Amino acid sequence: MHPRPDPSVVRIDGPWRHLQVHANGIRFHVVEAESSQGDHHGGGDRPLVILLHGFGSFWWSWRHQLSGLSDAASAATGEIRPRVVAVDLRGYGGSDKPPRGYDGWTLAGDTAGLVRALGHSSATLVGHADGGLVCWATALLHPRAVDAVALVSSPHPVALRDSVLTDAAQRRALLPWLLRYQMPIWPERKLMRHNAIEVERVVRNRAGGSWQATEDFAATIRHLREAIQIPGAAHSTLEYQRWAVRSQLRAEGRRFMQSMKRPLTIPLLHLRGGSDPYVLADPVRRTRPFAPQGRFVSVDGAGHFAHEEAPGRVNDELTGFFGELYPG
Repeated sequence: MHPRPDPSVVRIDGPWRHLQVHANGIRFHVVEAESSQGDHHGGGDRPLVILLHGFGSFWWSWRHQLSGLSDAASAATGEIRPRVVAVDLRGYGGSDKPPRGYDGWTLAGDTAGLVRALGHSSATLVGHADGGLVCWATALLHPRAVDAVALVSSPHPVALRDSVLTDAAQRRALLPWLLRYQMPIWPERKLMRHNAIEVERVVRNRAGGSWQATEDFAATIRHLREAIQIPGAAHSTLEYQRWAVRSQLRAEGRRFMQSMKRPLTIPLLHLRGGSDPYVLADPVRRTRPFAPQGRFVSVDGAGHFAHEEAPGRVNDELTGFFGELYPG
């Protein structure tokens, strides 16, 4: 039996630095981009951009944005250089893994707390999948903490729920995955079995074929399979999915969805891989009334992980978005 890895396995070297930040009562692992232009310190005088990963992942999913966004945004915005950080969400990677707190209210409180703990009063949030749900919740529950939102395959939670209930294709794409994670104990064992090969299966099922043929994909799979085996990570990962389903049958879930039924009045960018087999076009279409200032972009050829599969295109879109938010 192989020993379980410890959280240090996610401290992967690169043009970034690793921080430990306390917020909302727990400790988060935060990775900050180091600009090639020599500005390596943080500070509240620069706009903050927080990157939030999706299911089964950790901060590594934003490696292309950490290495590419800070300087690109600087070139686009003149004197304004955003401070770009990626976070291991509660329960993932190098962050704490408490037994509770995987509901929408707590996750929104985590992100608002991180903004303050990083020395800022507000930030632009960028989220993929589950990380996008955190963006929506934070923007609506803590509006003063959020300047703008950018999302990758993460439609509004009410739009996604309605699409699952009424659109057969979206229901077939999403519901089987969510339901299989509702049982106790067995899903954790399935995720961990055979060196966490289930994580690779999930990613391959949702990713575009061209990315899967690359060395970048192979390296990412190695990191994901290792990170999910950190003690407590598999259980925490599944708690996100369990709350998403079980809360719909409880008063707390109805209250949360009711709190989400408001249009977001800040700038929004939504990117969806044109070949995403998991989040289809229907829930994105239903998102538009919730984001009257939103811009919706299809990334041709990409699957569910557009920010990893087509990083150049996604970085260009995000850089343009930042340029509009923070003109020099």
